[in-house]
Amino acid sequence: MTAKIYYDNDADLSHLKDKTIAILGYGSQGHAQAQNLRDSGCNVIIGQREGSANYDLAVSHNFEPQPVDQAVSAADIVNILLPDEVQGDVYRAHILPHLKPGNVLMCSHGFNIHFGQVEPPSGVDTLLVAPKGPGHLVRSEYVKGGGVPCLIALGDGASDGTRQIGLAYAKGIGGTRGGVIETTIAEETETDLFGEQVVLCGGVSELVKAAFQTLVEAGYQPEMAYFECMHELKLIVDLFYEGGLSYMRYSVSNTAEYGDYTRGPRIITDDTRAAMKQILSEIQNGQFAREWILENRAGAPAFKATRRQDRELELEQVGRRLRKLMSWIDSKEV
Repeated sequence: MTAKIYYDNDADLSHLKDKTIAILGYGSQGHAQAQNLRDSGCNVIIGQREGSANYDLAVSHNFEPQPVDQAVSAADIVNILLPDEVQGDVYRAHILPHLKPGNVLMCSHGFNIHFGQVEPPSGVDTLLVAPKGPGHLVRSEYVKGGGVPCLIALGDGASDGTRQIGLAYAKGIGGTRGGVIETTIAEETETDLFGEQVVLCGGVSELVKAAFQTLVEAGYQPEMAYFECMHELKLIVDLFYEGGLSYMRYSVSNTAEYGDYTRGPRIITDDTRAAMKQILSEIQNGQFAREWILENRAGAPAFKATRRQDRELELEQVGRRLRKLMSWIDSKEV
């Protein structure tokens, strides 16, 4: 099935005329979407807790942040851009009581709507507009005259008018310049979680850690292992980004390409594929969502402990030291 893709000519900003858009949360996506919408001529208000760093950031960008309750009460369109793990509690306490029939409730990731943590009242349509890139890129591409591609999805029973609002919103943040793909909230949520867990975060992290450890345990210098298994990964990912697998294979040596074809399948085996299917099943049936929600209700002890432990891995220690020697890298430390 070919995806339906919308561009600038398919969207009309007049659907946002005389509407107030509340951006709840001024983090990565919040700051980018809010500024882009304002620059597109939209009326934007910010809901952000006073005393937080993001509150001060919004003020520095010439917004006047207000409590979430107040922002929701004043808005026609409400976009929840808070972290997934806090959305459910904030929604029940500060958003739901102030929603009115005719409001549109938005998100940029469908986790809480799909898994029942955010349940809109009667008369309120749900809408997803999800940029396929981090907030800083959403902002910088817009400023340059481009745009990050987006996804759009409607909640159950949402009207075509809400679709038009979604397309206008996507245009306001620059998404229709890059293309807006129509999907469903379930598809966006499940594929996003799967990609994060199996490839982008979980899969790549474990592959890098295992490869680094294999070389170091075999007696190779940790610095050499870091460069081969972590540092050079960016070079390959950039080639993927620019031209897919074929361009990557065209760009590397014939030796590397032959090793790709003959050794890669020995790393990603039938057992690996079975594990991927199991992970997808846990996402689809809600097991992962329940696990993450319960972890946060308990104060996230396992999550925080694992975060601390992994920051002290030899791989991380070697990387911190080497990155300081590379003046051309804008080295980041957590």
